[in-house]
Formats: sequence, C-alpha cells, structure tokens
Amino acid sequence: MMAVSKKRIWGWMSFDWASQPFYTLGLTFIFGPYFAAVAAEHYLSTGMDSGAAKAQAQSIWTAGQTVAGLFIAFTAPFLGAFADNSGRKIPWIAFFSIIYVIAACLLWGLTPDGSRILLMLIIFYVGFFAAESALNFVNAILPSLGDDDDVGRISGSGAAFGYWGGVTALFFMLLLMAENDQGVTLLGNPPLFGLDPEMREGTRSVGPFIGIWYAIFIIPFFLWVRDDPKVQGKSTKISAVAGDLWATLKGVYIRKSLLNFLVGSMFYRDALNALYAFGGIYARLVLDWSTIQIGVFGIVAAIAAAVTTWASGLADQRYGPKPVIIVMVWVLIAVSATIVGMSREQLFGIPLAEGSSLPDIIFYVCGVCIGGAGGAVYTASRSMMVRHTHPERPAEAFGLFALSGKATAFLAPAFITLFTVLTGNTQLGFLPVIFLFLAGLFLLRWVNKNGDRAEWSDI
Repeated sequence: MMAVSKKRIWGWMSFDWASQPFYTLGLTFIFGPYFAAVAAEHYLSTGMDSGAAKAQAQSIWTAGQTVAGLFIAFTAPFLGAFADNSGRKIPWIAFFSIIYVIAACLLWGLTPDGSRILLMLIIFYVGFFAAESALNFVNAILPSLGDDDDVGRISGSGAAFGYWGGVTALFFMLLLMAENDQGVTLLGNPPLFGLDPEMREGTRSVGPFIGIWYAIFIIPFFLWVRDDPKVQGKSTKISAVAGDLWATLKGVYIRKSLLNFLVGSMFYRDALNALYAFGGIYARLVLDWSTIQIGVFGIVAAIAAAVTTWASGLADQRYGPKPVIIVMVWVLIAVSATIVGMSREQLFGIPLAEGSSLPDIIFYVCGVCIGGAGGAVYTASRSMMVRHTHPERPAEAFGLFALSGKATAFLAPAFITLFTVLTGNTQLGFLPVIFLFLAGLFLLRWVNKNGDRAEWSDI
C-alpha cells in the first residue's frame, strides 16, 4: 500500500458527499419529477391530450440529457489530456465547481406555469455538464490513493459516503422544504422560511439548496487534496495535447481488454443513467406519485445504494470489480423488465384491482435494486478503469472513461424517446434499456479481470 494520508483520502471522498445531491435531488427524485409535472401541465394547456403531453414532457427531458451527454463525451478526453500535460487537475475542478453552483441556484426559476421550461432545461444540463466534468478530474486522482487491492475499497467507500450525503440532503428537503399537492411537507408543515406552497417555492428551492450544499461540503476537498508537485508538466500547446491524445486512442484500439471494457461499459452505463434519469419521471407519469412519494422512494433507494456500494467495495477488494459488475447488471435487467411490464392497471398483462397498491410496493423494491445495484456498478466500473489506466495519464484515461460513458449517451434517451413516441406508452419506452444492458454484458466476456496496464509498456 502506497503511503497516502487519511486526510487526502477523506478530502477526495468529500467530493462525492458534496456533489451527490445534484443527482439524487436534481436528476432523479425532486427536480426531475417536478420538471416533468410542470412540462406535462404546460403541454396539456396547449391542447394535447394527457398521454401526448406526458410523452412530450419525457421527450424534452431526454433531449436535454442527450445534448449534455454529447458535450461531455467529446470534451472530456481532450480536457483530461490537457490536464495531464499541465500536471494540474485542481484548477479544473474549481472552475467546473463555480459553474455547478451558479447553474444549481438558477433552477429556482422553474415556476409552475412552465413559462421558462426550455431555459430551465438548458440551465439544469449546464449544471449536469459541470458536475460530470469535475467528476472526471476527481476520478483521475483515484489511482494515486492506493494500489489495486485498495482502490476498489476506497472507490466503494467514497461512493457510499456520497450516497449518505444524498440521503441526508433528501431527508432535509422532504421534511422541511418540498411540499405536496396540499402545500405541506412530509411533516405536515408549510415549507420553511415562509416559502409560498402555491408557487411551489419549497420544491423550487431544491436548486439553491444543491448549490449551497456543494459550496459548503466541497471545502475539505480543496483543503486536503493537492496536485502532485512532483508531476512535471509537458507542453500544453493544442497540437501537443492532441498528439498525446491521438497516441492514447491508437493504443486503446490494440488493447483488447480495455477496448471491450470501454465499449461494454458504454452500453451498460448508458442504460443505468437512463434508469436514474427516468425512474422518478416514471413514478410521476405512470404511477401518478406525488413529489413527496417520489422523495420517500428516493430515500429508500439512496440508503440501499449507500449500503450496497460500501459492501461492493469490499467484494471488489476480495474478488475484483468484474464479478461485481456482472451480478449487478443482471439485477438491473430484472428491474428494467419489471418497469416495462408494470403500470397502475396491470402487471405483465395481468389486470390489477382498481386502487391496488401492488405497483407501488413493487416499484419500491425496484428502487432498492436500482439504488443498490446502480451504486455498485458505478464504483466497480471506476475501480476497473484504474486497472486499465496509464499511471502517467490518469486524467486522460478517465476522460476516455467519460467518453465511453457519454459518447452514446444519446442512444438510451433517443431510443426511449423513439419508443415512447411510436407506442404512445411511457412504459414501453424503456425496452431499449434492456437491450443496452445485455450488449454491455456480452462485451465484458473479453475484459481481463485484472486489467491490462502492463500492456502500456508494449505500446
């Protein structure tokens, strides 16, 4: 085990705690479903029927995710190569952190009348781009925190710490801020600070809350994590950076294990991101859950994610990341099949009694599986990437990891949009997610469980 201070490791893990609410509260359980509800009402007011309005609401959300994903995909490798050549990652993290905080705070502007619906969509995904870009540089620090026996555990512990941050933030929002249709929080009180329930100010405060949370809890990261002063910078001319990146890309092509891992993870991570992005929207549009119900669902899922991710880090340390990924992707396939086959009225074609609570119970179980398996897949994939990373080019390597995770980010949203529009059915729109998970599993067959860093010396 290399000598790394505990403060540096805790500082690195604090990024997960600080940034997780953007995904838990923003993407999945508070802002995303609220955006879907506002958008659906907006399109309903234009004369669309209920089904078409809901499908249109889901479609514009997926369009935003597609565009943001493409920006991340094609900027991450170059930014990573530039950071590696300069020897500095922390300034990039600080830069994207500023954008993150500003964008999050501006989400307050999504009023119930939907008058700024497209502007808020753009702002949200600008924040998403900043969060993902900062994460790429943070992930590039992971190889310096331990050897192969420790990286999986550290990755799992960091992600679990982040999920607990998401749970804590979600508890605060549900108990004190986010209002239901009756204008009260989960405790039965009006939102704090005299916020107006009729204008949904309690729910809209999720944006500023996410921004303030990040600004406070990112402080330990910037106090305790530093760029390695021993790393000497190389030329940062565009031509030099592009040349180094091109050499790396050519190297990927001849490395069978890395190539199959990047392409395979591209498919299963795309499918997982779709589950994260549309889980709350599905609950809102198909099961007619309120913001409070979705928030409670989020707490259950986030707690499952925290526990399972920590446990998967220990399993990674003992068995390696590949078995963890395979088992958890099968769990997510089962969840996706359930989502496709279930609505408020039926379960896999079997009619349900009117008012049946079975769909709610089943979807809570799905939430536990999405949170737990999704968290484990994320941290095990990060650990697997470390095993394929050139020790002198970590930011570039995780830029490629981001590229593989986002280069086809349009696939799941685009196919979900296409299937939703063609079928006019929100559930059937999830069918492509299953195909993407299966494609990812197939390609993992050719991934070396121990990575292939030794092959760099032959390139």
